[in-house]
Amino acid sequence: MSSEKATPAVAVDPEPNAAPARSPLRHALMGLAGASIEWYDFLLYGTAAALVFPAVFFPATMPPFVAQIASLSTFAVGFVARPFGAVLFGHMGDRAGRKATLAAALVLMGVATTLIAFLPPYQSAGVFSPIVLVLLRLLQGLAVGGQWGGAALLATESAPRGRRGWYGSIAQGGPTVGVILANVAFLAVSGSLSADAFLSYGWRIPFLLSVALVGLGLYVHFRVEETRAYRRLQITDPPAADVPADRAVLPMNARLAQPLPRRPSPIIEALRLYPGRILLAAGVFVPCNAAFYLGITYVVAYGTSAAGLQLSRSTMLGAVLVASVVALPALLLAGNLSDRYGRRRVIMTGIALLGAWVFAFFALIETRAFLWISVALAVSAACNSVIYGPLAAMFSELFETRVRYSAMSLAYQFAAIVGGAVTPILATSLYARYHTNVWIAAYMAATCAVALACVMRLRETVALDLEDQGSLPLAVVASA
Repeated sequence: MSSEKATPAVAVDPEPNAAPARSPLRHALMGLAGASIEWYDFLLYGTAAALVFPAVFFPATMPPFVAQIASLSTFAVGFVARPFGAVLFGHMGDRAGRKATLAAALVLMGVATTLIAFLPPYQSAGVFSPIVLVLLRLLQGLAVGGQWGGAALLATESAPRGRRGWYGSIAQGGPTVGVILANVAFLAVSGSLSADAFLSYGWRIPFLLSVALVGLGLYVHFRVEETRAYRRLQITDPPAADVPADRAVLPMNARLAQPLPRRPSPIIEALRLYPGRILLAAGVFVPCNAAFYLGITYVVAYGTSAAGLQLSRSTMLGAVLVASVVALPALLLAGNLSDRYGRRRVIMTGIALLGAWVFAFFALIETRAFLWISVALAVSAACNSVIYGPLAAMFSELFETRVRYSAMSLAYQFAAIVGGAVTPILATSLYARYHTNVWIAAYMAATCAVALACVMRLRETVALDLEDQGSLPLAVVASA
């Protein structure tokens, strides 16, 4: 990747007489709401895959460990679909706008998750049930693959330059709030029903609540305005090489009436212009994603399984809930600090802390005490938040406006496959083979070391102007 610096273009406001945009806080809160319910759906599946699906959607004759691996594998299918969602929704987001694309992703997720609630068990429908479960999980993966970019850009592209980290971190609270909602839903239902009733029908209730996501998606589509950076791109002249010579002197209304020259797919442009930057951004996010799913899937399964700690569901889900509550203020603090001290410094601090904590993490989990399990998960979640909080702003600033949705979605979802899909399965397999969590901790430390190397290769982005980037020619802003 080249490190050349572009000469900033003189920003000319294409809407000098336009009314001020609505509060960026409103955009950030809508991003948070959409992300929270979307991640509630996506993570609800993870909790169910650890606690319920092995018994519901797989043969009773299957050994428990094999059923657990099979169930976690269906969970991983969603991650495989996420890059395809990034391609599909990234293209839509860069071509049709941020809010419409986010709304479409929310509706798709709401429909897929609600349908899971109506799936018959393996005992009634045989192999039909796990097959349809996998197909619906694929739809969930497609939806979440496009959702994150929309929620992040809704917040960051509407925020003032010096506050993008703060507003971006609000939208970044979506996964944490989603974990809280998913665990509260499971704790409430499992605590009010017998074990047999919970396995029979109770687990379906939290999935049925996902129908609310459809309503939220429609609200975002019809009631939320487009981001300022994207609106500016729509009315700013494209690079001179692509534009007719007489178009630049036309009045603004006449320019808007003329269709812009056809461009290549945003995904193709993003991969051509920013291949190294996309891979480095993905590498930064891998340990953050891995630690997140290690805590909410593997640790829950390990803590409740007969081959693990044999603790109750309420103990493990309660500890995850405590950790999620701790993570929220750390997330907002990290976003705020990144506006003051830079994205790289804050993110590198979080990666270093996470890499140092993973060995103590498993030692505390194995005490079997609710207090120490909660401490282990809470400190891990706080370190994770220091990384994750500034990421929405940093990813937005790494890429220019016309390919931003596509590029940042690809980086995020590539990391999700390595960090989120592989980690729970790899952790379960490593423990089954070595009967210790030391090798899992070593794997996590290695991902942190790689992430530190990646973030050191990226430039500091805190001072960049997203709208100025969008008005520069692609050849100027792109990395080699």
